[in-house]
Amino acid sequence: MMRTFLPVAATLVAVVTLAACGEREQTLGPVKGDATVYSGTSADGKTAGTAYTAPGWKPGDKAGWEQAMRARLQNTQNEYNKVK
Repeated sequence: MMRTFLPVAATLVAVVTLAACGEREQTLGPVKGDATVYSGTSADGKTAGTAYTAPGWKPGDKAGWEQAMRARLQNTQNEYNKVK
C-alpha cells in the first residue's frame, strides 16, 4: 500500500505545482489612452455626458475645470477651512 501511495502523492504534488505556473495573460485587448480630465464623458465630446456633471460646465473647458477644482479643494476638501 505504501509503495503505491508515495509515487501517486509525488505525482499529485508535481501536477499541482506545475499547474500554478501555467497562468495565462489576463488582458481584454489593447490599452486605450485616456482623454484629458476636462474633456468630459459624453460620447460626442460636445455635451455634458452624465448626471454627475456640474451644471453650466461645458466639456473641453479647461479653465472652467481648473477653477472648479480649486473651488472644490478650498470649499470641501480643506480641513483647515472646515474647523474655522
